[in-house]
Amino acid sequence: MKNLQQTLIWLTIAIIGAAAVGGIALQRGESINALWFVTAALCVYAIAFRFYAAWIAATVLEVDPSRATPAERLDNGHDFTPTHKWIVFGHHFAAIAGPGPLVGPTLAAQFGYLPGTLWILFGSVLGGCVQDMVTLFMSTRRDAKSLGQMARDELGALGGTAALIATFTIMIILISVLGLIVVNAMKHSPWATFTVSATIPIAIIVGFYMRYFRPGQVLEASAIGVALLLLSVVGGSWIDQHPVLHGWFDHEGLTLAWWIMAYGFAAAILPVWMLLAPRDYLSTYMKLGTITLLAVAIIVLQPSVKMPAITQFIDGTGPIFGGKLFPFVFITIACGAISGFHSLVASGTTPKLLSNERDIRTIGYGGMLLESFVAIMAMIAATVLDPGVFFAINSSAGVVGKEAADAVAKISSWGFPVSVGQMQDLATAMGETTLFARTGGAPSLAVGMASIFGSAFGQGMLAVWYHFAIMFEAIFILTTLDAGTRVGRFMLQDMLGNIWPKMGETSWTPSAVITSAIVVAGWGYFLYIGVIDPNGGVNILWPLFGIANQMLAAIALCVSTTILVKSDKLRYAWVTGLPLTWLVIITSTAAWQKLTSADVRIGFFAGANDLSAKLASNSLPPEKAQHAPQLIFNLHLDAYITLAFVSLLWLIVFDMLRVCSRYVSGKSVPPLSESPHIPSRLVEDWVRD
Repeated sequence: MKNLQQTLIWLTIAIIGAAAVGGIALQRGESINALWFVTAALCVYAIAFRFYAAWIAATVLEVDPSRATPAERLDNGHDFTPTHKWIVFGHHFAAIAGPGPLVGPTLAAQFGYLPGTLWILFGSVLGGCVQDMVTLFMSTRRDAKSLGQMARDELGALGGTAALIATFTIMIILISVLGLIVVNAMKHSPWATFTVSATIPIAIIVGFYMRYFRPGQVLEASAIGVALLLLSVVGGSWIDQHPVLHGWFDHEGLTLAWWIMAYGFAAAILPVWMLLAPRDYLSTYMKLGTITLLAVAIIVLQPSVKMPAITQFIDGTGPIFGGKLFPFVFITIACGAISGFHSLVASGTTPKLLSNERDIRTIGYGGMLLESFVAIMAMIAATVLDPGVFFAINSSAGVVGKEAADAVAKISSWGFPVSVGQMQDLATAMGETTLFARTGGAPSLAVGMASIFGSAFGQGMLAVWYHFAIMFEAIFILTTLDAGTRVGRFMLQDMLGNIWPKMGETSWTPSAVITSAIVVAGWGYFLYIGVIDPNGGVNILWPLFGIANQMLAAIALCVSTTILVKSDKLRYAWVTGLPLTWLVIITSTAAWQKLTSADVRIGFFAGANDLSAKLASNSLPPEKAQHAPQLIFNLHLDAYITLAFVSLLWLIVFDMLRVCSRYVSGKSVPPLSESPHIPSRLVEDWVRD
C-alpha cells in the first residue's frame, strides 16, 4: 500500500511537471504566467534528485558511508577539516553560485524566455548536476586532488599536462568575468559599494565568533551575521545621502577593480575559517532566503512574463551580445545549466571539508539543482520587465547611442517601445541617477527583482529592494571570486609541486602568498581589459567566459569518463559521456565562430580588424581612440586564447579516447589513483547527529 501511494505521488508530480513544461514550450502570442516556470522547475528537480541522482550515487559511483574522507584522514585545521554537512553545503553552494545563474539567463533573455528556460531545466539535471556530483566523488576518493592533478594521474603525462594548463588558464578567465560583473554593478553607486564592502568585515566577525567567542553556536552566529547584512543595506541609503561619506564610496570602475583584486588576494591566503567559510555560509543564508522570498512573491503575485518566447534576435543580431541562438544560448547560460567552474570547487575545496561520502549526492547534485532554480528565478525576474526597459538597461551605448533619446528611438524601432521619461522615473524609483547602458546583466536583474518585491511587499521601498538585490547579486559573485582565487591557488600549487614538492604544500605560507599573487595578477589583467572596454566588457569577455567555462566542464567529464571506464564501469560511461559529447559540439562550434566570423560583434579577429581600420582613418571619437590599441591587442589575445583552449580540449578528448580504448583492449594504462579504503571514525558520531 505504501509503495502504491509513493508511486501515485511521483506519477502526479511527473504529470504536473510535464504539463508545466509543455505550457512553457507551446505558449505563443499571449503572455504566460511565471508560476508555470516555478512549477516546472520544482517537479523536474524533484524527480531528478529522487531517481536519477540516487541511481548514480548507489549504482554508478557506489558511495561508501563507512569510508574515511580526506577531511578526516588529512585534518590539519587549516585547509582540511571535517565540517558539518549543511555548512559544507552552504560553502559549496555559495562558491559555485556565481554570476552564471544570475547574469547568464538575464543576458540570454535577448533570445526570448523559451530557449534559456529549457536549457536551464534539462541541461542541469542531465549535465551540470551529474558533473558536480561525479567530480566531487572522484576527488574525495583521491585525497581531494584538483581536477588538473586528477587528469594528470588518470590520463598520463600528455592529456594530464594539457588538462593542467587548460584548467588553470580557464580559471583565470572565469574569475576575471566575475570581477567585471560586480564592478559594473557598483560603479558610481555608493549605496551598492558600501553594502558590498560591509559584507567583508561582517564575515570576519562571524568567523571569529564561531571559532573563539561561541564555538559551535552556529545559529547565533548566523542570526548576527544576517542581521548585520540587512543593516548594511539600510545603512547604504544613509551613506548615499551623506554629503561627505557619499564620495568615499563613489568610484570609477578601475578603482573598484583594484579593490576587488586586493580582496581576492586576502581571501586566498587567510585561513578558510576566518573569511571564506563564514562569508560563504552567510551568503548561502542570504541567497536561499532571497530566492525563497522571490519564489513566494512570484507564487503570490503570479506575474506575467512580458518577453516573447522567441525574439527576432535568434538570428545573431542581438544588441546585448552577437551570435545566433545555437550555440550561444548554451554558452551564455553556464552555471545555471552546466558549469566547468563547479568542477574546480568540487575538486578543489569541498572535498577538503566533506565528512562523509553519503553527503555527496546532497551537496553535489542537490547544490547544482538549487543553483539551477536560482537561474529560473533570474530568468523570470528579467523577463517580467517590459522588453523595452530590459534592452535599455542591457544594451551598451556603443550599440544604441550615448544619448537617452537615441537609445529609446533605436530600441523602440525593434518593436519594444520605451521612453526617456519611463527610464528616468524607473531610475529615480530605484535610487539611481540613470539605468541606461548598465551592462552586465546585474542591474537589470536587480530592477526585475525589485519590481517583484515592490509589488508584493510595498512599492514605496523600491530603492531599498533594488540595492538589496544588488547586494544579493554581488555576494553571489564575490563568494565565487574568492573561492575561485583559492581554488586557482590550489591548482597552481599542485602544478608547481610537480617541480618543487615544497610548493605543493597548500598550507605553507610562502607558497600560498606567491601562488595567490600570481593568480590574482592573471585574472586582474583580464578584469582590467573589461573595465576599459567602452562597450562595458561584456561583449569581449562573456562569450570567452562561456566558451572557457563549458570547455572546462568537458575536461571534467573527460576525466570522470576515463575513471569510470578504468573502474570497469564501461556500461555506465554514457552518464558522463553524453553531456561530454554535447559540450564538445557546442564549445567547438562557438570557438570556430568567434575565430572566423566576419561579423565584428562576433569574430575576435573581425572586431580587431574593424577597430584597426577606424583608428587608422581617425574615425574614432577621442575617448575610444585612446583605448583602441589596447582593445585591438585584447581582441587578438582573446582569439589566440580561444584557439589554445579548443586545441587543448580536443587533445584531452583524444587522449581520453586513447586511454579508454587501451584499457578496454587489455593494454597498459596509468593505474587508478584512488586512495586505499580506511574505515571512518566519525561515522557513529555523524549518525547520532
